[in-house]
Amino acid sequence: MRSGSSANRRGKRESRFRLAKHRLGFESLVGRLFSRLHLVTWNVGTASPPPDVTSLLQLNLQDQEMDMYVIGLQEVNSKIVNFLSDMAFDDPWSIFFMNVLSPLRYVKVSSIRMQGLLLLVFAKQPHVPFIRDIQSQFTRTGLYGYWGNKGGVTTRMSVYGHTICFLNCHLPAHMENAGQRLDDFERILEMQQFEGEKIPNVLDHDVLFWFGDLNFRIEDYGLHFIRESINNSRFSLLWEKDQLNIAKKKEPILQEFMEGPLKFKPTYKFDLYSNDYDTSGKKRKPAWTDRILWRVKHLLQLASEAGEMPEEEAISVSLHSYISHMSYGISDHKPVTGTFVLEMKPLPPVPLVRLHPVGNWDAEQDATVRYSTAPEFPSSAWDWIGLYKVTFKHANDYVMYAWVQDNEISSEEDAKQVYLSAEELPATGGEFLLGYYSNTMQSLVGISQPFQIQPRRMLAEKDLAWDGVSRMQEQLCDEKPPCDF
Repeated sequence: MRSGSSANRRGKRESRFRLAKHRLGFESLVGRLFSRLHLVTWNVGTASPPPDVTSLLQLNLQDQEMDMYVIGLQEVNSKIVNFLSDMAFDDPWSIFFMNVLSPLRYVKVSSIRMQGLLLLVFAKQPHVPFIRDIQSQFTRTGLYGYWGNKGGVTTRMSVYGHTICFLNCHLPAHMENAGQRLDDFERILEMQQFEGEKIPNVLDHDVLFWFGDLNFRIEDYGLHFIRESINNSRFSLLWEKDQLNIAKKKEPILQEFMEGPLKFKPTYKFDLYSNDYDTSGKKRKPAWTDRILWRVKHLLQLASEAGEMPEEEAISVSLHSYISHMSYGISDHKPVTGTFVLEMKPLPPVPLVRLHPVGNWDAEQDATVRYSTAPEFPSSAWDWIGLYKVTFKHANDYVMYAWVQDNEISSEEDAKQVYLSAEELPATGGEFLLGYYSNTMQSLVGISQPFQIQPRRMLAEKDLAWDGVSRMQEQLCDEKPPCDF
């Protein structure tokens, strides 16, 4: 009875998603939101970013635009010179992904680095005000907990009122260390604590994604049998000897996690820049070391109750794609991606802050911003409003900012106004948007629609004059070639 009801509910969810998926962004249908989340895990083997990640991020799927990207990397170059530089500035991988995604109007909402482990979270601009309470933690497990070459980094957040946690791990290597991998995973879960009474640790979140180079291997079978099974695409012959699958049958904590079927080639170990498994003298056996799993809290609670599962869960997770990407050869691991659809009831239906520019803006005149806040918004003297390019990369990537309280010029019951000095406005003008940053919540809690700023007239006149000069030079070149300037 329960299995039939579960199938019916899953069919209803998929039907609702098919009705909504042709739209972009967070899809809305009868009070429900549909969010596409694309998760990447990749052991990059200290390499630099590749020239193109279009297929990795599925940027060429126009009818399946993602709402969020979560990117977990392992073995990012952490030599002392590189690591010290990355501590002061963004690391090359973070810069690379921001440069790829910001033109598409994705914003980096969180990042955390622990030596070679890096976790990045990006979201489409309209959703950023609904991503709140962001916290990050890390746990070292290398050298008995003193070294961060192994361990886990975590970012937790509230997305439209639902708590979601992302845990990127790099666990111990080698066939014989399956027990140590499980011990380290449990240590990471125990050690990572978050501020707040309601969500003190990783397992308290509504949804937990666990991924990374988990380093589980294929037991018992010899190298020849494993390679023949792979060459014939008979992956299912290897599933029962996969150490993670074996552990899931024995360990209660692992039984709470779900994973898609392993219908892709094992992702380790490859010769660099090839699809050939290890041809070195060691000839390591291929293995599914790189994995993505997830856990939904309310399913566990309902499973322990005798009653039927309600028709409308607060949040549900559906896996729509779980694949490896064989075309990337910069390391001995192939990246793995999982594309998920999160269906949820939006608990905060409106942003905490609404703001917009007052009138038409001109770079030669002081400008005014009007904003209003929700009754529950915890304002602070350290809140500020930033002016951003429409392709801004993160909250601190502003053109200018103004302290909200220091620059307040009017206060009414339903709205307030803040002025921005013309001296700080971008002289060249262009398309911009406004963002309200909450110091208490450490995030952008309101973003305006894009708008235009007219350039300063002197610059505009110079541009017109330069265009005239350029045309004259072109005419001269046509009359007396050759011309070089």
